[in-house]
Order: sequence, then C-alpha cells, then structure tokens
Amino acid sequence: MDEEDIDKLVTAYLKKRGFKQAELVFQEELQQQQQQQQPPSKAGDRNRNSLADPEIAKLVHSFTESESCPVRYHDGYGKLRTWADSSLDLYKHELLRVLYPVFIHCFMDLIAQGHLQEARTFFNSFREDHVMMHSADLLKLEGVLSPSHLEEMEFAHYLRHTKANIKICKYSYELLLQYLHKTQSMTMLGIINERINFQVTPGQPMSISEDVGVETMFTIEDAANQASHKEIQWGLLEDSLEDRLEKAGNPHLESEKANGETKEGDLDDIKKRSGEGGKQSTSVKKSKKDKGAGAAGKNMRPEPNVVSVAPRVKPELALPVMSTEVEQSILEDLRNRVQLSSSALPSVSFYTFINTHNCLNCSSISQDGSLVAGGFSDSSLKVWDMAKLGQQSGTSMLQGENDTTNEQVVGPNGGRRSYTLFQGHSGPIHSATFSPLDDFILTSSADSTIRLWSTKLNANIVCYKGHNYPVWDVQFSPAGHYFASSSHDRTARLWSMDRIQPLRIMAGHLSDVDCVQWHPNCNYIATGSSDKTVRLWDVASGECVRIFIGHRSMILSLAMSPEGRYMASGDEDGTIMMWDVSSGRCITPLMGHTSCVWTLAYSCEGTLLASGSADCTVKLWDVTTSTKVPRTEEKSGNTSRLRSLKTLPTKSTPVYALQFSRRNLLFAAGALSKA
Repeated sequence: MDEEDIDKLVTAYLKKRGFKQAELVFQEELQQQQQQQQPPSKAGDRNRNSLADPEIAKLVHSFTESESCPVRYHDGYGKLRTWADSSLDLYKHELLRVLYPVFIHCFMDLIAQGHLQEARTFFNSFREDHVMMHSADLLKLEGVLSPSHLEEMEFAHYLRHTKANIKICKYSYELLLQYLHKTQSMTMLGIINERINFQVTPGQPMSISEDVGVETMFTIEDAANQASHKEIQWGLLEDSLEDRLEKAGNPHLESEKANGETKEGDLDDIKKRSGEGGKQSTSVKKSKKDKGAGAAGKNMRPEPNVVSVAPRVKPELALPVMSTEVEQSILEDLRNRVQLSSSALPSVSFYTFINTHNCLNCSSISQDGSLVAGGFSDSSLKVWDMAKLGQQSGTSMLQGENDTTNEQVVGPNGGRRSYTLFQGHSGPIHSATFSPLDDFILTSSADSTIRLWSTKLNANIVCYKGHNYPVWDVQFSPAGHYFASSSHDRTARLWSMDRIQPLRIMAGHLSDVDCVQWHPNCNYIATGSSDKTVRLWDVASGECVRIFIGHRSMILSLAMSPEGRYMASGDEDGTIMMWDVSSGRCITPLMGHTSCVWTLAYSCEGTLLASGSADCTVKLWDVTTSTKVPRTEEKSGNTSRLRSLKTLPTKSTPVYALQFSRRNLLFAAGALSKA
C-alpha cells in the first residue's frame, strides 16, 4: 500500500465519520506537500518507508474493515464489557459507566449502516445490562427499525449528534486508554473518541453514593452552562402581603404612620393584631400599647427568617389587584401562622377518596381545605364541599348549566354526601388546581384543552385550546389570573384568564413536559420533563434561564421554597433533589421513597419539605439542614446532615396531592387502593 492509497483511505474515513474540519485540514496539508518540490530519491524513500511500515497498513485496514463488518461491534463491546466488569472494585463503577453510551452508539451505527438484523441481535443481547438505569431510553430506541428513523425520531437524532458527558478519575481514564490500545479495538476506540466527552478529575474515583445526582450522560450540558450565566432574581415581590406584614410588625416603621403614609387597611391590621382572643381595640394608641405588652408578656411567634432576608424584586407581569377584604383575610391567616421546625411538625389533614375504581387521576385542595376536587378518567371533575359532608338535604338539587350538576351520594351512615359534578372535557382529566382565592378551578385533559370552572357559578367559563397533545399539568400563579400548562407536545405555555391564546410558548425540552410550577414572585416558571431535566423560564421573554441536570428518570413533581431561593424536584425512582435556583447547583438528593414522588410542598416559612409518593407515605424533611451543608462536607459529598424528620404511612393510599395552608396546616389527598 503506497502513500497515495493511505491518503485516500484516511480522507474517505474522515468524510464518512463527519469530521469536516479535520478533513479540510488534512486536505490542506496534502496540497502543501504536493506543492513542495522534493528530490526523486526522497520521494522514493518515502514510498518505500510507507510500504515497509506494517503498522500503518494494519491500522488503515482495521478502520476500513470496522466500517463494513457488523461482527466487530458485537465482539468489541462484549470484550469491553467483560474487561470493565472484571476491573478492580475501586475503579469498576466509573468504567462501567462508559458501557451505556458505547452500547447506544454501537446499536445506532449498525442501524445507520443497514445491518438491521445484526443491530436487533446486538440490542437484545446487551439491553438487560442497562434496563435498571435507562429503561425509558431503551423503550424509545426499540422503535428505531431503519436508518431513516435515526433522523425522523428526535430522541435518536439528538443522541446521534450529542456527546455523552462522563466524569472519571485520571487513573480510570488511563486504564481505559491502555485497554483500547492494547487490544487495538478500533471500533470501540472510534466510538469512545467521537461520542464521549470525558471530564477527567484528579484524585480518587467517586463512590456510588457520591455519584448520585451527577449523571449527566446525553444531556445538553453546553446549553445548561450557557443558561447559567443569566442572572436570576429569586426574591419576593415588592409590596407583597408578606412584605406588608413584615413592615407592620416592625416598630421602626411606625414613623410612616405618623406621616400619614399608612393605608387604612394597615391600620385595621394593627387593630386586629393588638386585641387578645381576636377582639379589636378601640384606638390605634391602645393597639400599640397592647402590642408592646403582648410582646413582653407572651411568647410571640417570630416571622420566618427566610422572608426577612429575601430581596425584593419588581413583577414582570401586570398582576391583579386584590380587594381590601381579601387582603385582610390573608393577612389574618399569615399572622396566625404556626411556625414549624424539626421539633414542631405540622398537623396533617388527609382526604381519602374511596370507591374510585382506579379512575381518580388527580386531586386538588383549596387554600383553606374547605373544597376538595378530583379529576377522573371518565372526563368528569367532582368538587366536594367539606362543610356539607354528612348533612341532610331537604330539597332536591336542580340541574345546572353547562352540564354541571349537583349530585347526592348516600354515605355509610345514611348521611347525604353532596358534590358538584363538572362535565365538559372529552378525555381523562390529568390535572386540577384551585385559584389562590378558591373561586376558580383549572383542569387539563387528554383532549388537549384546559378548562376554567367557576366554583361560585358551578359552570364552565372558558375552554383554552393551544396544545396539540394531552396536557399533563396546569398551575395557577401565586397571584392568580395567570396560569401555566405542560403537555405531551414537549412545550409549556403561559396563559391569562382573559385570553384564549397563550401569551408565551416555552419550547426546549426533548420529551414530555410532565409538571409545571410557578416561582413565588411570578417572574419565573419551572418545568419538569421526561428528558430527566428541569428548566426555569423567564415569563417576560419566554427564554430558558436555567437547566437543572441530575435526575435519572422522569420528573413528576416540583416545589418552590417560599422565598424562591430553592427548588425541590421529585422523579419516578423516588429521588428528591434540592436545587439552588440562582446557581443551578444541586444542593443534595433526598433519598427515602421507594416509588414515584407525585407531589411536593414547602411549609410557609420554608423550614420543612413534605413529599407524597406512590409508596403510600408522606415524608417530612428538615430543609434548614439540607441547605446549610458546610463547604467541607459539600466537597466530600457527605450528606449525613440530611434527615427525614418523620414518615407518615397510610393504610393503602398513594398520595396524589400535598399542600400547606397559609396557617401551615398540611393537607393531603389520595385514593384508597385495595391490593
């Protein structure tokens, strides 16, 4: 084989592999060599040297044979798998992580080359090695049956054009290179070199426990790094109710009242706060005295520390204005809030649905717990009024408008149980949520629509159409009026109640957007997806400002801390991860659930996190210790400071919904399932 043949083979290989830049550089070097005038004797020596060098010819032949021989993929991967599995235990964990991306690309390379039967045999031979960690991905790849599918299927197309990111210690990396060069497995070497981006770290390899949450394989880490440079304003809104309550309870702000700057509603708040047993005093002066005496003579409940240090930000959306009466009611709840901690756990009110016949898909509870809604597979929404449970009804209920009826169900003790039936969807209801003032309910359905219902009129008000596929989740903003939805069409959308078309369409996820959650200041929306990532979106621009990477299965639930600094996400495997919203960094995973985490909720002062799971338990977590891990423990990966404060098991009821009331009573709901 002479020099010219080698140059042609190398050029053909670079072109076939898609190394365009390397191909251009190689051709430029060839042209420069051809332009140089060389003596005939030197050129002859060059050809003789190339002919006499068997290593070059051997390497080129191996490259060309690997392109046409499907058996090399099966044999090369099998040998790599055996070698990694027989490695020292200290390094085995890191070396085994290399197998999955190699397995995926061996399969897709065989499909791309037209070796369909060999690709299917290869896939079935080794798929069991990766079912535990990557079952969802394998189910998608089973549908790749022809070379055209690699481009038509977005997931397969994404994997073909994305490098896997693997963190590995220096010694493990050197062991891998030594194996590849010693065995001269050019097929495996080409895949690893082209498809994997190694992040080599000095020191000892990571243990399995330290590796939890570090999995960034086949993720858009470049996009995540680019998004992380954008500034996040995570504080509370200016002039919010929490802000007003803090100012009303601060004696240094009394000068504002002397200058006549205090609103009439704030004076009423002070009067209400000064009286004992809920009685109002007769004058503002008396209220100040009573407040001072109460502070000295009683153990006053302190306001949350988190709220006091949270910065104040301006809203990016035009928020609705609350009436004075509603503000007074909310402020009264905030003043009477029970302060929770690791030594003061919340009371729990659990609503259990019985005789649902496995048809209950979702549940939602109003702010005060007086109304409970359930969305069913038969496309119906039912709302129970807790005040009417067990009450006798002397008059018959009349048929309402818009297919809305009030029905009576006989209870076990002969009492009449009333609920309001809302009908209008043409598919199963997947999500339901009450508005902050409990006067509206939003539902999302498999019929790709979102419907707005009035709890006062017991009627359907609006049907919002925009998604193209089933809508998995819908959530009201903390201020009301605006709401966000997530769908199978891989988008999340921002809506307002007065418009039937979405205000923003947030696209970027690679799979279903399964859940959505608002930031407390209404300036951001978080979305969790089946692509194992959580994204944070700016509502003003619709741009993605953070990508949170670390989950190993689809994200099913999200929750924001009251001040908006931290976020919790729960996945299908039962793992809960806490994130710093500003930095995009995972603070720590919370391990304990054995099945899907369907719902998460922060306590009102942000000291506790409640999680509800399909394993029929509610867990309470100490968030204050979770977010204050010392840097020394952070670097070492020690998570011993984390603790589950309490596990509350149900008899046989998976937990569908969790919510803290404004007074820190924990509401929960689920459907009794008979094993």
